[in-house]
Amino acid sequence: MSTTSTAKKIGPVLATFMVANNMIGSGFFLLPSTLARSGAVTAFSWLLGTLLAVALGAAFARLARQYPDLNSPDDYIRPSLGRDMGFLATTLYWLSSWVGNNAIAVAAVGYLVVLLPVSDAPAVQLVGQILLIWSMFALNLLGPRNIARFQSFCVVFGLLPVAAILIAGWSYFDPDIYRAGWNVSGQSDAAVAIGSLATVFWAFIGLETGAMVAGVVRNPERNVPIATLGGILLAGVVYLISSVLMMGIVPVDQLAASSAPFALVAGQMFGAWAIPVIAAAAALKATGTLGGWMLVTGESGARAAQRGFLPKIFGRLLKNGAAGPGLLIVVSSMTLIAFTTLSDSVGSQFETIINMAVTLVVMAYAAAGLSLLLGNPAHPAGTRERLLGMGALVACGLLVWSTPVDTLMGAAIIALLAWAAYRGFGRRTATPAR
Repeated sequence: MSTTSTAKKIGPVLATFMVANNMIGSGFFLLPSTLARSGAVTAFSWLLGTLLAVALGAAFARLARQYPDLNSPDDYIRPSLGRDMGFLATTLYWLSSWVGNNAIAVAAVGYLVVLLPVSDAPAVQLVGQILLIWSMFALNLLGPRNIARFQSFCVVFGLLPVAAILIAGWSYFDPDIYRAGWNVSGQSDAAVAIGSLATVFWAFIGLETGAMVAGVVRNPERNVPIATLGGILLAGVVYLISSVLMMGIVPVDQLAASSAPFALVAGQMFGAWAIPVIAAAAALKATGTLGGWMLVTGESGARAAQRGFLPKIFGRLLKNGAAGPGLLIVVSSMTLIAFTTLSDSVGSQFETIINMAVTLVVMAYAAAGLSLLLGNPAHPAGTRERLLGMGALVACGLLVWSTPVDTLMGAAIIALLAWAAYRGFGRRTATPAR
């Protein structure tokens, strides 16, 4: 049972916007540059990606009904698939969160260089990413409450100017520019639409958050599905509209070369004065997202450590509730990733990181679908559960199919090494799954 009083719980509207906000982050601000390398045909990728996210969201909404107090993948994986699969799902979800944090930092720095008197050279990007990562680590050390306040501030002031572009931009939309940039990849439309799925799906990571906080939602059996599916559809519509709009205002070759596509579009629409305004808003929103997801990383790592899935140091909390010791290790690892993924362009580095993060989290999503499909004695799989589980597995299969082979191999190696380390050195006593 949840310990949150009914008076303090949130309704379906707030829950829907919470889910949508968790998805509208760095992908919103930088994916247009990455996708512009293929062209406007990626609108089909957004449509298909939204459908896959809905299939996965429906599965998580059902899991939230079965496990209303869940706060870790282990809570619903272990009863159906066993402790080892609970470990893999929990650990891979945790890994994806902090690997993906690097992509958020890349997006934020891409807009910050527009504001600062510095070049966008790779060395500058690297220094900026590292400084931003460690700054958000320092902020997290102040405790979850301060991070929540900072993120709320960033959401309000970060999205308002961008919303103005989405509303006013249609008067600047040029169908000829859009048609000219329809498909510049040299591949068929279908190949581009399918091949871009893994990249597009980065925008939907966070779809499971409605299920993960079911305990603070009023009437979760009714409202969590509404919030999850509503949030996914809201985010999908925003992403699709922004992508179509931007590729009809600025030629795709210019978008692909930009580290700050929204600022580029703003300058095209309103003049040079709008570029720093939109760049500041986008950098602020991306920075807030980084701080929030770093909090998620610390919290999920602490829960994994409490279950014996990670070393005890990840479960140690400061007096204010911050997972300081574990986050120190995570931030050091993120710094290493910043070095190893450095690229000549922000878009290329962003794509490399998000493909790995999506592959890792899809493995955890697949385990959720499989647990629904198989069921367990406490929650037998009926027709609805089997259909939802199968839908989630089909969605994961399509995402895996669209992922580069080298990325799949890297993720598989990480999963195998993590499982081997757990079997060889993991602690066998931990909090049992509910």
